Amino acid sequence: MTTLLGIAGSLRRNSYNALLLRAAAELAPEGVHLELGSIRGIPLYDGDEEAANGVPASVTALKEQIARCDGLLIATPEYNHSLPGVLKNAFDWLSRPSADIARVFHGRPVAVIGATVGPGGTILAQAAWLPVLRALGTAPWFGAKLHVSGASKAFDESGKLTDEKLRTQVASFVQAFAAATR
Repeated sequence: MTTLLGIAGSLRRNSYNALLLRAAAELAPEGVHLELGSIRGIPLYDGDEEAANGVPASVTALKEQIARCDGLLIATPEYNHSLPGVLKNAFDWLSRPSADIARVFHGRPVAVIGATVGPGGTILAQAAWLPVLRALGTAPWFGAKLHVSGASKAFDESGKLTDEKLRTQVASFVQAFAAATR
């Protein structure tokens, strides 16, 4: 069984990126489990807070999920033509203490996808993640692209991905990424 961990870069429970990850989990092929992680509850990074109280439990739990997975799937929104601050903040915490970076991230396959209501499909946000992923020593996967634009029309009121062409793309993406993690 291949285990992927999906993390949505928005705090909104029904953000288009969270919905995209749920669709990816639903469409994962047999033998692939896409577990959903969360950045909810991770405070703003503060070195004084870390020195006084250590790494928050919410960060430690997410780090352990990442360390156990075969590959990490990030669903990133695009805010002001770049990556979302709440997700970058989570990764800043996830890299603490720095001695844990290798255990959690080194060589870990990572794919980045994204959904937005705008026409750009999170292309710029996905590109903005590359320096962060390189700094952490991950193995970014470039085997396919998944940029969802016009996301408000791709999901129904219950959050189900209804666009059949997009469902096929998501299924193919997850299958290819999972195959690359083996």
